[in-house]
Amino acid sequence: MPPRTNDHAPEGGRGTGPAEPTAPPRTTRAQPGAGPGTFSSGARTAALRRFSGAARRSRGLRLTVCAALLAVAATAGTVAAGGARGRTPAEAAPATGTLAAGVLARGDLDAGIRSLQAHLRLQPRNFGGWAVLGLAYVEQARTKGDPSRYPQAERAFVRSLALEPGNEQALAGRAALAAARHDFSGALKYADRALRQNPYSERALSSRIDALVELGRYDEAAEAADTADSRRPGVPVFTRYAYVRELRGDVRTARKVLERALDSASAAPDVAYVATALGQLAWNQGDHEVALRHYARALGADEEYLPALEGRARAQAASGDRAGGIETLEQVVARSPLPGPLVALGELYETRGAEGDRAKAQDQYVLVDAQTALARAGGVNADLDTALAAADHGDTRTALRAARTEWDRRHSVHTADALAWALHRNGRSEEALPYARRATATGYRNAAFLYHRGMIEHATGHKGDARRSLTAALELNPGFSPLGARAARAALGDLEATR
Repeated sequence: MPPRTNDHAPEGGRGTGPAEPTAPPRTTRAQPGAGPGTFSSGARTAALRRFSGAARRSRGLRLTVCAALLAVAATAGTVAAGGARGRTPAEAAPATGTLAAGVLARGDLDAGIRSLQAHLRLQPRNFGGWAVLGLAYVEQARTKGDPSRYPQAERAFVRSLALEPGNEQALAGRAALAAARHDFSGALKYADRALRQNPYSERALSSRIDALVELGRYDEAAEAADTADSRRPGVPVFTRYAYVRELRGDVRTARKVLERALDSASAAPDVAYVATALGQLAWNQGDHEVALRHYARALGADEEYLPALEGRARAQAASGDRAGGIETLEQVVARSPLPGPLVALGELYETRGAEGDRAKAQDQYVLVDAQTALARAGGVNADLDTALAAADHGDTRTALRAARTEWDRRHSVHTADALAWALHRNGRSEEALPYARRATATGYRNAAFLYHRGMIEHATGHKGDARRSLTAALELNPGFSPLGARAARAALGDLEATR
C-alpha cells in the first residue's frame, strides 16, 4: 500500500472540543475576481499531449479512464466564483458561518461548491467564504482525483488573504492545500502561521502533524499529535495520532485509538474515514478478513468512498478473490485513475495472465504517467508516485531521478524505501542497502519495505539477512503485492537451494 497521507481525511472539523471561531464578514473594498484558477496554457497543453500519447497506446481498452482524464484537463478553466452556469440570485448560499459549518460535511460536495459560488457572487468581500471555497476545492480534488481544483483552491485562498491579510481560515486552508500537493515544508509553514492566530485550529493542527510525518520528523510529529489531542480531540486528530504510533511500530495503540475514534464517530464521512483507516491498519498486518470487515463498515456509511473501495479490492485479491479485486479496482480507476490503484490493477492483470491481460496491464502503467503529468500541471509534487511506479513498471532511470529529488526534499521512511528500490533497480544495490535499512528502522511494519530490503540484501550477498527479511515480509502480509509476493517466494526458493 502507498503511504497514508490523510488525503481523504474529513475536512469539516467535526471533532469534539472548542469550536473554531468564524470571523464576521468585513466590508473592505472588493478585490478583483479570483479568476479561473487553472493550469497555465503551456502546462495544460503538455499534459494533454502526454495523455493523448497514452491514449493512443492504450488500444481503446480503458476508454472510461481516458474520458475521465481528458475531462480533468479540458475543464480546468472553470471560473472559481462563477463557474456554475445558469445560477440565479435565488439560489445563493446562506451566510458564511453556516457554510463553514456545513458545506464540507454535506454528502453532495459539488452542490455545496455551487452554493458557495452563488454566495460569493453576491458577497464578494466575504473573506471567510473564499477560505471555505478553497477548502471545498481541496476536498473535491482529493476525493475525485482532480488536480485542476488545486489551482482554483489557491486562488480562493489568495483572494481571502487579500481581503483579510493573515486570517487563520485561509492560512489553515493553505496548509491543507500544500499538504495535498505534497509540499510538506510549505504545509508546515502555513500551519504554524495559522496556529499563531488560533492555537485551537483543528485543520492547522492536523496539517502540522501531516507535514512533520511526511518530512520524516517523527519525534516532532509525536509531540504535535500530543498537542493536537490536548487542544482539539476529535476524529481528524485521533486518526493522525494513530498513524504516528503505527509508524513507530506501536500497532496496538494505533488500533485502540482508531477503535475509540470509530465508536465516537456519528457522521457518515467520519465513519467511512475511520473504518477505512482501521482497514488499512489491518491490511498492513496481513489481517485481510478483518480489513474486509472494516472496509464493509466504511462502505456502509459511504458506498462511494474510494479509499475504502481500493482497500477492499486489495484485500479481496489477497484473500483469493482475484476476480472481485479486479472488478472493484476497475471501478476505482474509472472514477479516480491515481497511480496506486492503477499499478495494483496492472499487477492483478499480470498475475491472472488471461488472453489480453498483459496488454491491459501495460495500459494501466502508461496511464500512471499521464495522470502524474496532470497532477504536476496542477502543482502537485508527484516524484514519490513516479519513483514507485517507474521502478517496477517504467523507466528505472526516471524512477531514480524522481526518488533522489524526493529524498532531497524530505527524509521519511517512504522516501528512503523508494530511493533504495530505485537504486537497486538500477543495479546499485550496495548503495541502496543503507536506505533500505533506514526505511525499516522506526519499527513500522510494512511488508513491501521488508521485501525491498530482502531483495537488496540478496543482491549484495547478505543471504542470512535476505532470508529473514523476505520471510518476515511474507509472514506479515503475504498479499502485499501480487508480483512482489511472487518474487519474494522465488528469491526464498533460490536462497534455500544454495544453503
